[in-house]
Amino acid sequence: MSSITYSNLILKKGESRVNGGSHLQYTIETVKLTANSASCKPKAVKCGRIRAMASPAVSAPKRETDPKKRVVITGMGLVSVFGNDIDNFYNKLLEGQSGISLIDSFDASNYSVRFAGQIRDFSSEGYIDGKNDRRLDNCWRYCLVAGKRALDDANLGQQVLETMDKTRIGVLVGSGMGGLKVFSDGVEALLQRGYKKISPFFIPYSITNMGSALLAIETGLMGPNYSISTACATANHSFCAAANHIRRGDADIMVAGGTEAGVTATGVGGFIACRALSQRNEDYGKASRPWDTNRDGFVIGEGSGILVMESLEHALKRGANIIAEYLGGAVTCDAHHMTDPRPDGLGVSSCITKGLLDAKISPEEVNYINAHATSTLAGDLAEVNAIKKVFKDTSEIKMNGTKSMIGHGLGAAGGIEAIATIKAIKTGWLHPTINQYELEPQVTIDTVPNVKKQHEVNVGNYLIWIDSKYDLIQYSKGKTNKKI
Repeated sequence: MSSITYSNLILKKGESRVNGGSHLQYTIETVKLTANSASCKPKAVKCGRIRAMASPAVSAPKRETDPKKRVVITGMGLVSVFGNDIDNFYNKLLEGQSGISLIDSFDASNYSVRFAGQIRDFSSEGYIDGKNDRRLDNCWRYCLVAGKRALDDANLGQQVLETMDKTRIGVLVGSGMGGLKVFSDGVEALLQRGYKKISPFFIPYSITNMGSALLAIETGLMGPNYSISTACATANHSFCAAANHIRRGDADIMVAGGTEAGVTATGVGGFIACRALSQRNEDYGKASRPWDTNRDGFVIGEGSGILVMESLEHALKRGANIIAEYLGGAVTCDAHHMTDPRPDGLGVSSCITKGLLDAKISPEEVNYINAHATSTLAGDLAEVNAIKKVFKDTSEIKMNGTKSMIGHGLGAAGGIEAIATIKAIKTGWLHPTINQYELEPQVTIDTVPNVKKQHEVNVGNYLIWIDSKYDLIQYSKGKTNKKI
């Protein structure tokens, strides 16, 4: 682990339509993109407006207007404890269902922690051929399915991709630990049977860049391709870097996110050794309890969350469905300790501040935060204290914790919860933070305890914290021509 680092990404609400005014009450700036504009073709898409929201009393800095540098989200894909369908995933969250169960992917009967957010009944049918499927670590299986589903969601299936310049489409999917099961099996083979019995896939399917590599090989995407591995900040750092590739002109489209399959004997055992996990074996559905005074650690989870990020100009030219707009991001470091946050919270608060500055967003515009909220003693409060330091008035902010239901997806957390954040923005419904029985007195922000709430989101933030890394992502709404 490294000293705690932070990153911050921001998306905004937008309108893409031809006729009629926006339903948004407040408009900061409007960029008109007409059918005659040089930035879009008349027959490709009916171009309208994309707008940003703010409160009436706020004067926000002028935002980016160049459609080549504005980054939008045009597709989403995930693999989760609630399945691979995004609407079903979010509906389960809204219902407050717990996806935590007893581990059966390996014999955990002698472990002091015997439960997790384990993915069950996963199928890669239609996405991975049988021969490769048998060889791959789950980490890469989750990545390929989520990545291809994201591309399909963006109307970038294989037939469409064949008509495009694939050198302008990149992949940046990271993982905190990579192919942990393949690695563990290789080490076991070495120790028990000797080096000649190590699988030839031991190295390739263990290293963390294989998610990006395999997805590119499967789809033929030849743009920027690498991985980032920064523990639980992995996916958010990937989004930041992917957006910067688009802004610099390196790519028109980036497929970015995180993937993880840490519910293995090694993964669970390692976190037990760190004393990071909750030990509520007899009441595992209530084990992850962010901000509760009786929280005792996080619940390990797994999965993958991937976004298709695209320049606004390119998205409009091809008539893409614009889901949301990325506004900006930042990365900072605590430079303090491998696992403990700085007492003054400077690393977190400075990241938020720099992220707001990069996105040209005023703190007053933010009224929703999807927090990292792992249910650890130090992390939960450090996060809240940093939020209160930047957002002086939190009376209009609502904040929830997705991990209360799905566990901590480690390197995939930023990707999966980014999708949850975007769904909150799109639907106007916030999922609850379940298992809240006795809230920490310091937490004076509405945490949406136990029951979902309706909430019109202006700009949504996504915060992610782990023992070694921290991220903040901020999103805003994006609407298509279709009624949502």
